[in-house]
Amino acid sequence: MKRSEINTLITDAKAFFESFQFMLPPWAFWGPDDWKGKSDSDVVKNQLGWDLTDYGAGDFEKRGLILFTIRNGNLATRHSKKYAEKIMIVRENQICPMHFHWSKTEDIINRGGGNLVIELYGSTPDEELSSAPLTVSVDGFDRQIQPGGTVVLAPGESIFLEQGMYHRFYGEAGKGNVLVGEVSSVNDDNTDNRFHQPQARFPDIEEDEPPMHLLCTDYPQYT
Repeated sequence: MKRSEINTLITDAKAFFESFQFMLPPWAFWGPDDWKGKSDSDVVKNQLGWDLTDYGAGDFEKRGLILFTIRNGNLATRHSKKYAEKIMIVRENQICPMHFHWSKTEDIINRGGGNLVIELYGSTPDEELSSAPLTVSVDGFDRQIQPGGTVVLAPGESIFLEQGMYHRFYGEAGKGNVLVGEVSSVNDDNTDNRFHQPQARFPDIEEDEPPMHLLCTDYPQYT
């Protein structure tokens, strides 16, 4: 992805968050120079902040995600914080590919906008898609889902995803972009994503202009 594209997407994301009166912390708006000397902060060490990916596909509109990690612990250092929170924007028909987590459990919450469609499978011992039905908790009530079945979350609704539960999601066509929250156990995107089809979690960036705000993967070069 080009840095200019990333800068535009972050600008649009800030406006989208503000339209829902979802306020980000002050450091969300820092420029690159503001991060000098901040390498020892929890923000840097636990990869908080802006995160954007096209999953290596080179087509963000079809396969991609922009999110902001607000709080997080750290699996590697056994940080005392045991939870994480993210806010995301999922566009209509924009796929977050099929994956599960070995460690993390999470609530995915539709905070507003359109409808969020989630496709679900269980996983087999060899980490393939299971052909067995599965039970998921939607707003605290169990629901039986056939393999590959969907749950559609309207604004205000949520789903609990267990470890090993394959899921992919996208915004329902014709309903608008979705403001999506995630409340979870500690998040580690370097070691805890099992994609059904191998793919990159973070983008390759062509630096055609300076970054407006840093991505969480930019911190090592600027702090």
